[in-house]
Amino acid sequence: MDVEGEGTVNLVSKEGDSFEVPVVVAKMSELVKSMMDEDADDEDVTEIPLPNVKAAVLQKVIEFCEHHKKEPMTEIEKPLKSQNMADVVQKWFADYVDVEQAVLFELILAANYMDIKALLDLTCATVAAMIKGKTPEEIRTTFNITNDFSPEEENQVREENKWCEEA
Repeated sequence: MDVEGEGTVNLVSKEGDSFEVPVVVAKMSELVKSMMDEDADDEDVTEIPLPNVKAAVLQKVIEFCEHHKKEPMTEIEKPLKSQNMADVVQKWFADYVDVEQAVLFELILAANYMDIKALLDLTCATVAAMIKGKTPEEIRTTFNITNDFSPEEENQVREENKWCEEA
């Protein structure tokens, strides 16, 4: 394996699909980087299995990493200054996370598993923007969450956490 970061490596998805990626892009993933460093003495290791990442999601992750290498994403300010991701990050990154909820959550899982901080920050900030300024009922509707509290339990929780809403 070329320790200089040149050349390519194959990232293999859950389904067994292989994606040839420049080493410098692949190493944005701390998981991939550590697997490559462990095998640095083995010249033939060019495949990195990623059994927790579906092919379609891995393709999106690679797209993010390639773009991030060309145009690094601006740091996401916390707390978020807007519900609109275009106000938080550059247009390309805002468009990138403008996807169905299921895809967004798959990207969060992949970013967490592969340990790609910038992607995890972006996807989690997107979910935070979806929640920002909403009531618990609106959040339940947005994320299709069933309210399993009885009215009495809900009132009790609201009373215990009243300080939260006052902040």
